[in-house]
Amino acid sequence: MTDPEPAVQSSPPPPPEAVGPLIRSLSVLRELASGGGRQAVGDLVRGTGLARSTVDRVLSTLSRLGFVRTEGRDAVLAPRLLELGNAYLAASELPDRLGPLADRLADELDESVSLAVPDGDGVRFVHQATRRRAMSLAFRIGDLLPAERGAPGALFANGWDADDWARWRRRRAADPTDAGFPAVPPRRADDTSAAAVFEARVAAARTAGWSLDDQLIEPGLIAVAMPVRDADGRTVCALSVVSHTSRLSAEELPDAVLPRLRETVSAMEYALSAPQDGPSVAAAATAAGAPTGSEASPGSVHASWMRASKQELGSEFVESMARGLITLTVFGAGRAELPLSAVAEATGLARATARRALITLEHLGYIATDGRLFRPTPKVLELGFAHLCGLTLPGIAQPHLAALVERVHDSASMAILSGDDIQYVARVPTVRIMSVNITLGTRLPAYPTSMGRVLLAGLPPAELSARLALADLQPLTRHTVTDPDRLLALVEQVRADGYALVDEELEEGLRSIAVPVHDRSGRVVAAVNVSTYAGRCTTDEAKAALLPALREAAWGIEADLHVAGRYARIPVL
Repeated sequence: MTDPEPAVQSSPPPPPEAVGPLIRSLSVLRELASGGGRQAVGDLVRGTGLARSTVDRVLSTLSRLGFVRTEGRDAVLAPRLLELGNAYLAASELPDRLGPLADRLADELDESVSLAVPDGDGVRFVHQATRRRAMSLAFRIGDLLPAERGAPGALFANGWDADDWARWRRRRAADPTDAGFPAVPPRRADDTSAAAVFEARVAAARTAGWSLDDQLIEPGLIAVAMPVRDADGRTVCALSVVSHTSRLSAEELPDAVLPRLRETVSAMEYALSAPQDGPSVAAAATAAGAPTGSEASPGSVHASWMRASKQELGSEFVESMARGLITLTVFGAGRAELPLSAVAEATGLARATARRALITLEHLGYIATDGRLFRPTPKVLELGFAHLCGLTLPGIAQPHLAALVERVHDSASMAILSGDDIQYVARVPTVRIMSVNITLGTRLPAYPTSMGRVLLAGLPPAELSARLALADLQPLTRHTVTDPDRLLALVEQVRADGYALVDEELEEGLRSIAVPVHDRSGRVVAAVNVSTYAGRCTTDEAKAALLPALREAAWGIEADLHVAGRYARIPVL
């Protein structure tokens, strides 16, 4: 190996066919992601070097796509942006095919397990099965690590050529502390031995067939990784078992985990070789929540949505930007590689327009091609995936509740079922002379509340009957239903109606209407409600005024939850 080369030079200029607005939109998304998912618009202007008017138009278009929202003077990454990363993950098929095997290994070993893929001279995580401990793995799907800091990197570097090694040395010279990798603690700038150590680790991994991380990321964290190869013998990812020196030493970890690690790798390689049916190109996901009709093709829906967006927003909607971003969403399971004609068909774009978008995305590293077929790369995950996959259900719900309150001018809340109680996990109050005062974490009995009845209605019938038979049904007001049979009938009616309206059963003068929130599997995981003063209107008037807006808010929460929960586990608290 030769001495390190000079620092990284400036990026090559974009090709003549590149779409400038698409380049600018991606620079804004990268800047937002690097800033933790939220930045003041002025900071985005300074960070990207773009004109304020340009940033405003980018944000307006990204907001229309559902990828960003604005809160006051801040721009905030929105859950729908995860559609881009989901498309790459689905196209790779690694989380879908190998994730369950990684999860099983984590359960058997009681250690954290991860899947990682090579991304340039870095390593990017695509699946995590973590253990809940005081000392445990904290990386997220989409996080990027330097190849030399971790077990998988030595496995991937085994396949590097001279150009790859040269690029790695340039990066190390330009970034001596790993500032470009915020997921890892910085290293010492005077650490001159790291390059030689990494080269030795690569050679050792080539001989052993596995790689050891002995506290390369931070003190106490150790790992063992093995390569997972496809049917052609190419290393497509690495499977790692991660532990801590408080449990095992670096010398003990290989003996403790390698037998099961090898078995799991064999099972994964078999899973990769097995045929798996995927949806056709015509089933490509639509962007920005524009639902497809049963008769419409995705391309025609995209075109119709584009026209409507342009008519509504005028110059604040940049079609070429939106078209380019939508191009990334056409990939997925069964659509890992697509020819230009298939991309154009799925997006509804002219071949020339789709080609320019793909050329731009290839220039930026988000698309790779062999000249005929195009495929997304792991770099797509840098567009906010790591930040957004850490969202909780209350975090997803909060902006929708805020919009609901602005629309109906009454307080809105979200709750989950906790034993026989509901527990408030998100809330947006309103300012009225008479308003409902409840704080996060508040617990109330489920049976006399609208959210409680919605959540009870989401239970299997046998469990619902058993719960009500054992519940302590106390009269909280003169209106509270305490008869078990009548209460069961009311909850069953809630299940049929899809909402619950409770009038003065919890407290005199308090009326509440609630609807369910479903996860990707259709299970009721939460309820959202609007609470109001019963004396303002009749129950029929309240239902007519509040239920449509409440359902729209719940649908918005569900849409974001379904996107966010495709590959990440979204906690309810």
